[in-house]
Amino acid sequence: MHARTERRNSQRQPLVLLLPPQQEKSMFRHHRLRICLCVLAIASTDLGASEAESAPEAPAVPAERPALPSRSESMAAELARQLPSTEVLRLQASDEAFMALWRPANVAEPKGLVILLPGAGESADWPRGIGPLRRNLPDHGWHTLSITLPDSPGFLPPATAEPASSTKADKPSGTTADEDPQAHPNEAGYLPEETATAPDESTSEAVQSEPDPSTEPDEGPQLVERIDGRIDAALAHARTLQPGLIVLLGQGTGGYWAARYLQQLAPEDVRHLLLIQPRQPEGQDDSLAQLVPALKLATGDFFYQNGTAARAEARARLNASRRIQHPAYHQVGLPALIDDRESEQQQLLRRVRGWLDKQP
Repeated sequence: MHARTERRNSQRQPLVLLLPPQQEKSMFRHHRLRICLCVLAIASTDLGASEAESAPEAPAVPAERPALPSRSESMAAELARQLPSTEVLRLQASDEAFMALWRPANVAEPKGLVILLPGAGESADWPRGIGPLRRNLPDHGWHTLSITLPDSPGFLPPATAEPASSTKADKPSGTTADEDPQAHPNEAGYLPEETATAPDESTSEAVQSEPDPSTEPDEGPQLVERIDGRIDAALAHARTLQPGLIVLLGQGTGGYWAARYLQQLAPEDVRHLLLIQPRQPEGQDDSLAQLVPALKLATGDFFYQNGTAARAEARARLNASRRIQHPAYHQVGLPALIDDRESEQQQLLRRVRGWLDKQP
């Protein structure tokens, strides 16, 4: 019995491996070396991570932003979306395409074709002058072709607030300017006809100090070449229709570019010039008083009498035409009916129609 118990206890005792002293020391050193290597590896990993965190980040290279479209291009694109496709034309001038708006005469025998040039900051369907004329002249026998001009250098859009002299009786009581839906530009970037700024001295002498940051205006020679190219393209399209009589009509700075084009290139089939509140662009040397009378073309010069500067400039053009005995220069002063915008545009339409109908 005791022998069996002793034998069982001897089986439960752990097995101890006895090695020679030299081999035991070698194994201990090898095990300690492995521990040191593991500790060094962990330390180097932590050190690398801390150095990566403390290292200054490389400056991010900004992504190149695509060039923003100019103000005139944005307005033209919006008009193309809003107007019927039958009115929208794409004309080609040298290496660039641009938009024009076309309306045929609503008569069996058209009297001719009027090419309209808007002023700086205005669209091909500007709600004062250009737009009403291009839409209504076809009812009186005239084709109309209104073109888009590139942005002028240093142009700032004129103030779009209601003139102080205009009445507020038409607005509902209790409605503020911010709540009035007609007090804000629409998606095309210009005001509706009811609230667009009147063509008075404030618009004809718009601030020209700094360029609009949303546009990339052209510099002098390049701008002149682009404008001349667009007028060339408009005339080429007009000639395909064989209208018989071609009239060049310019509003604001568009009047200057029309007169300059006729003075420089003198196309034989354009013998009539219409000016509406013409204005000399910033940076151009030749004044309208020098350009317009020297053309010796049938010229209708329409200006609004409520601006001191506009009256003085009109007087200078009239005096220059008298000095050279211009054979067909006719000047018309228009009162600005600020309180009745629709009647003001109807007045302009009647006067322009009357001048056109008198031309041979």
